[in-house]
Amino acid sequence: MKMPTSTAAVSGKKRRPMRLQTRQTLLAYLFMAPALILLVVFVFAPILGSLPLMFFDYSVLGTTKFVGLKNFVTAFHDRNFQAAIVNTILFVVVVPVIQILSIMLAVLVNRKLRGITVFRTLYYIPVVTSMVAISIMWGFLFDPSGLINSLLKKWGLISSSLGFLTDSRTAMLCIMFITVWQGLGYYMMMYLAGLQSIPQEIVEAAYVDGATPAKAFWHIKLPMLKPYIWFCSLNSVISAVGVFDAVFVLTQGGPDTATMVIAYYSYYKAFNSFEFGYAATIGFVQALITGVISIVVFLYGRKGEEGGLA
Repeated sequence: MKMPTSTAAVSGKKRRPMRLQTRQTLLAYLFMAPALILLVVFVFAPILGSLPLMFFDYSVLGTTKFVGLKNFVTAFHDRNFQAAIVNTILFVVVVPVIQILSIMLAVLVNRKLRGITVFRTLYYIPVVTSMVAISIMWGFLFDPSGLINSLLKKWGLISSSLGFLTDSRTAMLCIMFITVWQGLGYYMMMYLAGLQSIPQEIVEAAYVDGATPAKAFWHIKLPMLKPYIWFCSLNSVISAVGVFDAVFVLTQGGPDTATMVIAYYSYYKAFNSFEFGYAATIGFVQALITGVISIVVFLYGRKGEEGGLA
């Protein structure tokens, strides 16, 4: 004969898992605390602190004056700022290029070939290398007396050195190339993970039905990569709008304003001209552009996923 279970015993059993879950949650936050503190101090606090600066003519040494929306009016009448917006949006053109190349590389390294692990590692090395170091290296290569010009002269393709980074027609293309080269390995690994998560039974069934490798990729693998394409494209757009390191190291926005981008122009106004209020306004506009483009990419990605699922 079973004894009736008391209400206190049942409630005690329920409390134990709840207490355990609470302890685990607190322990998780304890482990995250150092990183969260760094984010609050060095990321979120400066962002919140810079928001009021947009409405002031801020001076470190002189008098700070409230100017209302004057900084915004000045920004949209500033030709250098207009050039920075155009160049930044132009940089977003790199996004589809880097995604297509990354998918092609992922397909290439997703094969069981001798030495393929070494090949993957070599392509991933630039990802874990500082962009400053990469920019310096490419600066030497693009130099008028650098390796690229020396080889072109040796092969008889040019008679005099080309100024890759000093010519307004090629400077931006060089910065874009460096950015693509540095980011290929990261997106390649993301797409490689996506390709390896596709069930092989589906692909093999398509081959049995007479599908060629190209058709199997286009109709099976690529649709199943849509979540990865959306995620990588969103990350790439955010990086493209916020490009700074390569411009800072190699061209400082020049020649003229050929490589002037919003992130560098904001830095220049803050730490060269000491116009901190104006720099905060430029940063806010950059955040708006990033948000708008990211929302467009996000909505397009969600629409593509729904279409693929349908």
